Amino acid sequence: MDIVDLRSDTVTQPTPAMREAMAFAPVGDDVFGEDPSIIRLQDLAAAMMGKEAGLFVSSGTMGNLAAVLAHCGRGDEAIMGNLGHTFLFEAGGISALGGVHSLQLPNQPDGTLALSAIKAAIRSEDQHHPVSRLLILENTHNRCGGVPISVEYTRAAADLVHNNGLLLHLDGARIFNAAAALDVPVRALTEPVDSVTFCLSKGLSAPVGSVLCGSKDFIYRAHRIRKQLGGGMRQAGILAAAGIIALEQMSGRVKEDHARAKKLAQGLAAVPGLVLDPGTPATNMVFINLAEGVPNTAAQIAARLAECQVKVMVAGSRRFRLVTHYWISDEAVDRAVEAFKHVMGESR
Repeated sequence: MDIVDLRSDTVTQPTPAMREAMAFAPVGDDVFGEDPSIIRLQDLAAAMMGKEAGLFVSSGTMGNLAAVLAHCGRGDEAIMGNLGHTFLFEAGGISALGGVHSLQLPNQPDGTLALSAIKAAIRSEDQHHPVSRLLILENTHNRCGGVPISVEYTRAAADLVHNNGLLLHLDGARIFNAAAALDVPVRALTEPVDSVTFCLSKGLSAPVGSVLCGSKDFIYRAHRIRKQLGGGMRQAGILAAAGIIALEQMSGRVKEDHARAKKLAQGLAAVPGLVLDPGTPATNMVFINLAEGVPNTAAQIAARLAECQVKVMVAGSRRFRLVTHYWISDEAVDRAVEAFKHVMGESR
């Protein structure tokens, strides 16, 4: 029996169309700027994001790091959420490698940062202060339930920082999920920002990579930083070929994942001992908790689910995150619900 893997959309496998495209991809030396598949991917990504240029990078973490280092100098300050990916899950790279100081603001339940808090965080001209240079937002926001951040909020935040001499970077790892949930073109969410990173290797099912997009001058600086980070690849068009399929064929279908997440949530809501987060799912992520009377921990429940060929992410001592993606079918959703029923029944 196949495993139902709901731990993350990072577990997606390349589609048959991707594998074929990779096998026959025209390639060149990308460090020399001669890989036609890389060039096509970067141009396609930039156009979709409403930007002048794009840069293929190995991961979203590298894209975010390159963006911050291209925008900020040593000793500058980047404002970000205390639940944001750049702060929590990128190994302190902006500080360790770029000497960039971070200022963390509390994320609100909808993933945003209060505009009043952003304004108050911008430093005055004072030799004692780091220079406020950059605001970082995340869309969708992983730790806040996979919620999409609205066009209106993004524009308001962009206007605020631009009027105060700062720039705005968007960690758009799952930006196509945000656009689908809000029913807006993806570029409506990215046009107000100065740079954006998005992942090809999550819900879009490509095996490797992200793309960083922005102005030509910005991408020129980021390209040099990518080289410093060891990210210069040679015949990377083999990877870019899968990314092209991801953008052309996969970016428009993520609503199917959202629909299955809703079906999954509805099924789990009826299982005794499970409590869903209010409003979950906002996109393709379902967050659930163990009720007070359940004696087991989330880790113990997850271990029993794995014995039933269902894998879930433990997001806390009594909390789970389940993520739907291209490889989760309606049948897989049904199997997951039945596995929870079986394991939770044993735990009582």
